[in-house]
Amino acid sequence: MQIPHEVKKIIETLNQAGHEAFVVGGCVRDVLMKKTPKDWDVTTNAKPEEIQKLFPDSFYENEFGTVGVKSDIGVIEVTTYRLESGYSDKRHPDEVKFATKLQDDLQRRDFTMNAIAMDGGGAIIDPYEGQKDITHKTIRAVGDPEARFSEDALRIMRAVRFASTLGFKIDDKTQEEIKAHAHHLKHISAERIRDELLKLIGGDHAAQAIELLRETELLDEIIPELLEGVGVTQNLHHIYTVWEHNVRSLKYTAEKNYGTEVRLAALLHDIGKPRAKRGEGYNSTFYGHDVIGARMTRDIFKRLKFPQDIADKITKLVRYHMFYYLPDEVTESSVRRLVANIGKENVEELLKLREADRIGSGTPKAIPYKLRHLKFMIDKVARDPISPKMLKVNGNDIMTLLSIPPGPRVGMIMNALMEEVLEDPEKNTKKYLEFRTGELSAMSDQQLAYLAKQGKEKSKELEDEEVEKIKAKHFVK
Repeated sequence: MQIPHEVKKIIETLNQAGHEAFVVGGCVRDVLMKKTPKDWDVTTNAKPEEIQKLFPDSFYENEFGTVGVKSDIGVIEVTTYRLESGYSDKRHPDEVKFATKLQDDLQRRDFTMNAIAMDGGGAIIDPYEGQKDITHKTIRAVGDPEARFSEDALRIMRAVRFASTLGFKIDDKTQEEIKAHAHHLKHISAERIRDELLKLIGGDHAAQAIELLRETELLDEIIPELLEGVGVTQNLHHIYTVWEHNVRSLKYTAEKNYGTEVRLAALLHDIGKPRAKRGEGYNSTFYGHDVIGARMTRDIFKRLKFPQDIADKITKLVRYHMFYYLPDEVTESSVRRLVANIGKENVEELLKLREADRIGSGTPKAIPYKLRHLKFMIDKVARDPISPKMLKVNGNDIMTLLSIPPGPRVGMIMNALMEEVLEDPEKNTKKYLEFRTGELSAMSDQQLAYLAKQGKEKSKELEDEEVEKIKAKHFVK
């Protein structure tokens, strides 16, 4: 991975003006891990006003010495070396001073893997052995972890998020301090915690990260309701506790690379079980846990200030994840009600959640026949059937055009028109069908009945063909 030309140009311009300049932080970590950085950050001993003189179209991004420099690959942040002190709100420094040494800037960073700098030629500056920790897939605080987490409490969430997205383990001492500082999350806004949680849930190792949140007691501060499922046994349909089941369901969605919303629904879908549980052992019950869980989910998302549309969607998934379905018992109308309740746009996510629920229960097969049959039924009821409703004229149009009352002839004309349109779809225009209606009206009932019968048979034949195609798609009989 090479430093982009645009970034090199910024470093060269600063160097030619007599300033030090390095790429730094997460972009260097990504380069060392052979990943493509999402953005590039440059640190320098040049003061903000000096940076702006060298890059006239630049602009101040914040009060901490960061200047945004426009380039063909987007805005590149160029920040003056700085020292920070005093963190009374456990998030932002009370005082920021510009520094003259790269070492001063690196020592204020969160983790060793993010405290590595690289000059324009690719030479590495790594005073905290971040490369070694990257090699060993270790997340370690820079210097004293107690000091780093006291400075910015959000770093304790970032550590677990990196564990999820990178697949790294947290150094023992660093993890001890995370647990010791868990209560400081109270000082962090719900929105920032929510954003870190979403990134964590979206990681390849989301299930392990959720376990890590529990071990470090961070989950007590974020979603304590989930902890109610720890040690809660289930009935004969489950071999895992409620907590284990929820985490295993999440693990499946991460392995399948499903979206964040499905992952959250998988983690929360049985959150209401501990409160709904009645009895013990194989015959215990959890009646109404879906309704209870939906209420709990809604409250959790309100507390974490989730956008309303996301909260509504996941709450619906939790509420309807227990939908009943047996191929020989469920009717098309009940499938339509399910689609209406969950929303057509959320059906695919509901089915993915059902897969996760099954695997999380210890069932070896994610998509059994009955679930495939449900997908077939949903496709079937979601499409418009082949019928006279497809025509560009309706019964009222025919009665108005011919000045006739409702009766069998109206239906026969509709079916006769249908036969023609199925043979030649280009005839399905209001102009042609009105003209053809006039011709059909002159026919006898016997002639019209014959054409109508042909239309009905053709409609049924094509409808059956379409249904068979949908069955084949989902491998059902």
